[in-house]
Amino acid sequence: MLHSHPAHRPGVLIEAAELRIVSLPLLIPFVISTGTMTGKTFPLLVLKGEGLEGVAEGVMDPTPDYLEETIPSAMAFLRDVLLPQIVGKRFATPYELEQILSPWRGNRMAKAVVEMAFWDLWAKTLNLPLKAALGGVRDHVDVGVSLGIAPIEKTLERVDEAVAQGYKRTKLKVAQGHDVKIVAAVRAAHPDIKLTVDANTDYTLSDTPVLRALDEFALDYIEQPLAFDDIHDHAKLQQLVKTTICLDESIKSAKDARVALEIGAARVINIKVGRVGGFMAARAIHDTCAAFDAPVWCGGMLESGIGRAHNIHLATLANFTKPGDTSSASRYFKRDIINEPLEAANGQMPVPTNGPGIGVTLDYDFLATVTDHVEEIQT
Repeated sequence: MLHSHPAHRPGVLIEAAELRIVSLPLLIPFVISTGTMTGKTFPLLVLKGEGLEGVAEGVMDPTPDYLEETIPSAMAFLRDVLLPQIVGKRFATPYELEQILSPWRGNRMAKAVVEMAFWDLWAKTLNLPLKAALGGVRDHVDVGVSLGIAPIEKTLERVDEAVAQGYKRTKLKVAQGHDVKIVAAVRAAHPDIKLTVDANTDYTLSDTPVLRALDEFALDYIEQPLAFDDIHDHAKLQQLVKTTICLDESIKSAKDARVALEIGAARVINIKVGRVGGFMAARAIHDTCAAFDAPVWCGGMLESGIGRAHNIHLATLANFTKPGDTSSASRYFKRDIINEPLEAANGQMPVPTNGPGIGVTLDYDFLATVTDHVEEIQT
């Protein structure tokens, strides 16, 4: 009979963690219904073990204008609670890590940073690309563009540019007072493109006449028109409009997705791995939607190349059948924090393959110039 020795327990020993705050300026301000972004500030986590590094970035904002988590709250939770629980310990798979993360309520974005960094590290110890560890099936993913709120003339210029570059879906950010006219202008100029709108929760049921007016423009879907925490009213709205509703902020778990699809609150789901708590939650939502024959797509949060690479690997799963938000990084940043350019061609983003895991590497020299804060968590 064979006996395993405790010292030879398989898995990955997390020896240390490095936590940074990184700020990257945006090439152009990004305007949505909740505000204007001129730069992208985010936590960057590096888990170190087995002579390797697993990297992920957080998608929480400095203030709670997308969801309730913020960078200050996430940094405290990571520093004081989550990272001390995992540094110095060995985990055979990401599923063992879940036993530490799941008891804590909410804080999905903070938990996602830890889980995603470990998936990257674990895949590297297996010498596998992350997509293989996740069960992905593609070498490229279809991508579209997301265009912030701007005057009609500027919006038409940006749509023309995106169409010329071959992007497979054009998404317009809309808000009260900036909706029907802008969509009508774009549709008139481009009658055949796949067009969607994203309201970022700016409407209520009392705005149903405006949302119904969008039915005439053959939109692929209207994304998150109502409140971030409201599935019920989206079901009411879906009965009143012909256009498919897509939910984003409202979906934080597979249960949320199941409830939304059961009651007809949406027909499409946007999955953001950083929003839902990590890859295990993202895969559960993906599988739930597949069971309902509801397509999903991979949303973006203006991530740097680290988060963008994670998103691309996720979007290789089979039910990601609609173009996602992982367009070229050069649309947003003059220089990225990774060495490998993530650039789409003809509406397709290749899966990064420079080594196992997420397939990209940190440009540490440049990273040092855009790091506002750094700290190390060790045993």
